[in-house]
Amino acid sequence: MKTLSTVSMIGIKKYFGDFCALNGIDLDVEKGTIHAILGENGAGKSTLMNILYGLYPKDAGEIFINGEKVDFANPVMSINVGIGMVHQHFMLVDKLTAVQNIVLGDEKTNKLGFLSTQKTTEEIMKISHDFGLHIEPDKKIEDISVGMQQRIEILKVLYRGADILIFDEPTAVLTPQEITEFMGILTSLAESGKSIILITHKLKEIRQVAHKCTVIRRGNIVGTVNVADTTDSQLAAMMVGREVVLQVAKEKANAGDVMLEIEDLVVEDRNGIAKLNNFSAKFRGGEVFGIAGVDGNGQQELVEAITGLRKAKSGKISKGNVSLLNASPATVIENKINTIHEDRQKRGLILDFSVENNLILGNQNKSPFSKKGLLQFDEISNHAAKLIEEFDVRPSGCEKNQARALSGGNQQKLIIAREITDSPDVLIAVQPTRGVDVGAAEFIYNAIIAQRDLGKSIILVSLDLDEIINLSDTIGVLYNGQLVATMPSEEADEFKIGALMAGGVKHD
Repeated sequence: MKTLSTVSMIGIKKYFGDFCALNGIDLDVEKGTIHAILGENGAGKSTLMNILYGLYPKDAGEIFINGEKVDFANPVMSINVGIGMVHQHFMLVDKLTAVQNIVLGDEKTNKLGFLSTQKTTEEIMKISHDFGLHIEPDKKIEDISVGMQQRIEILKVLYRGADILIFDEPTAVLTPQEITEFMGILTSLAESGKSIILITHKLKEIRQVAHKCTVIRRGNIVGTVNVADTTDSQLAAMMVGREVVLQVAKEKANAGDVMLEIEDLVVEDRNGIAKLNNFSAKFRGGEVFGIAGVDGNGQQELVEAITGLRKAKSGKISKGNVSLLNASPATVIENKINTIHEDRQKRGLILDFSVENNLILGNQNKSPFSKKGLLQFDEISNHAAKLIEEFDVRPSGCEKNQARALSGGNQQKLIIAREITDSPDVLIAVQPTRGVDVGAAEFIYNAIIAQRDLGKSIILVSLDLDEIINLSDTIGVLYNGQLVATMPSEEADEFKIGALMAGGVKHD
């Protein structure tokens, strides 16, 4: 065991029933370094970190923290030895202030039993200053940016004395400027002597800040490498076991007729506040129109209004001569508008249905899957087998399995197989590769571009600016419910778009 190691995990095994999720994993994290964990969906990365944080018990192996053997039964035990975890989805209470969230569950009181508010705030602000984590201590979570929310999550673990920080996909909802700032924070934490474990699918982020990277594939260690001595292509190949094309291969778009037109669309939330404010756009066949924006600027309302899941207050949504304003979801689908929804488990799949039944959702009452009201099981099974092979849904032969048994990336490919093979005129793709590995992302990108080349109109809604820039032909920036800029993708860069996303100066 290395003398400088803060974390040593040796021979870690974990089983879920008969399934081996981790098969003898070794991980060695040195003090003052940033150590990335890379792997396909379902490879075992989060399982390994959940064991380190005390959320899962291990079935075999040993864990050493600063040379001392430990065995965590719960997160409280891991926190007590200096481990903190910042989860992908922030765990903050919207109605509480920044300081109240930071101390929640670890409040300090004076001799009379009252909360030491001023002393606690001073302590937090000192930590904030020391690590460059600027916050507004008295602001409520609901009134601050996503970037500041993340800084509050980091302060939560630092306030509790963490020297080992685990970050799980930490940049999923940040703007490029916030990502750059966050990477600086990680570097500062490491330079101060903290040990950082970073789970991310983004090779660029690993390249930017990580010292070492451990690659896990199907519960087994592929290897640990020095990031400075390894290329992105090598890391991707280690992760998926083959060469991966990291750039989207596509010819110049041949945009055609307008497939879907939106004019002056106004959509309000439940409190009567306009989340889309006179939104107008034209989506053409043979083109990927990417919509960029910080989460919460109207993306969800736009997609829900188009797909019939939310009523619009006013405006127009039309496909040719057909008005689809406030149409039912069934009517939208009948007019050949299909959607890859952001939440694959809530809106994309019925998890307790079989894979083959999920592949005919929306068409279950149509030929050849139904005749005279009776399902044609042979047709359904043959259809599923064909798509599973064509779209590389793993494991092969999983037609009868429940959809919930598939990994996240394979659930995503299942949805894409269904929506694309239905031959829509308009395909709305919302966060199509969120949380999937580079191998699955490569496949999804190729499938989307193939649809574009068939003359389909693709509406891409994504928080990932690399995805927007690489996949889109035209990019629109959504800010405060309005389309504040539109540009060809070749004229775009992440900082130009990021500035518009953060402040929005309107361009005609």
